[in-house]
Amino acid sequence: MKAMNKTAIYWSLLNYKDWNLYIAATKKGLCYVGSQNKQFEELSVWAEKRFPDSPLVEDREKLLPFADELIEYFDRKRKDFTVPFDFHGTEFQVAVWNALCEIPFGETRVYSDIANRINKPAAVRAVGTAIGANPVLITVPCHRVVGKNGSLTGYRGGLEMKTQLLELEKQSSTSVDCN
Repeated sequence: MKAMNKTAIYWSLLNYKDWNLYIAATKKGLCYVGSQNKQFEELSVWAEKRFPDSPLVEDREKLLPFADELIEYFDRKRKDFTVPFDFHGTEFQVAVWNALCEIPFGETRVYSDIANRINKPAAVRAVGTAIGANPVLITVPCHRVVGKNGSLTGYRGGLEMKTQLLELEKQSSTSVDCN
């Protein structure tokens, strides 16, 4: 019987200022950004579902390029992410996640905007489900999607984290950029 090579999932705890979250990547790119102040179990449960039997390997060095971009974002020095991603989802989920990446920094959209963007205007609920399955919080900005009346709606990282991210972007977009 031939042994299968399982994709190693490299992970690290990003602990920067008030931000504490687990991040993970494969050799192909960032595959996971966890919720604020959650236990390692959130990552391990996710990894077992998405990459069954793949080893989880702590490797701060391999995660540095991803951590650096997140830190720049938290410091209001980065509005877009350039690191490669390795996210796995259905064709529909990937279409939704790609549409999320088109939402400009500091702006929000409603679920129906995303459904229309991917040419599935009747799929608003499915869009919400796909957004909830986004494995790379912050970097694929699902926090920029709000309810039709502007209210904050569900977020895997919790509404407190969503509020912090939206506030960070709001403050950044009103500050002067001297670069």
